[in-house]
Amino acid sequence: MERNIEKSLIGTLGIEMKEVGDGKVIATMPVDERTRQPYGLLHGGASVALAESVASFGGMQLVDSTRQAVVGLEINANHVRGVRSGFVTAEGNILHRGKTTMVWDVKIRDEEDHLICISRCTLAVIDLPNSK
Repeated sequence: MERNIEKSLIGTLGIEMKEVGDGKVIATMPVDERTRQPYGLLHGGASVALAESVASFGGMQLVDSTRQAVVGLEINANHVRGVRSGFVTAEGNILHRGKTTMVWDVKIRDEEDHLICISRCTLAVIDLPNSK
């Protein structure tokens, strides 16, 4: 399956994957006109999109992508600090890796290393059509 990240929400929001390891992903996202809410702060939905993108990207590294995919099943987020400009960095780490689900912890920080958002994302591991 061909994936065009630039034409997806990841590309639209300017999210860049910086480090991808076994059970760990680091990504950045700009705080600009694409990601701010009308009051000038980073939009909570943009933070959630970043968190789920990090978890999903990490999850895809842990499955056989010719047979399986991962999709978001549940996500929660606590927005603990506002940010108005610059970049935020998300670090995702796997907490649980099962046969049918994964749970990821994602922390988003600003350029001064202040915690902006704490998120937990549960992914479902699904079989691709015609993969059995």
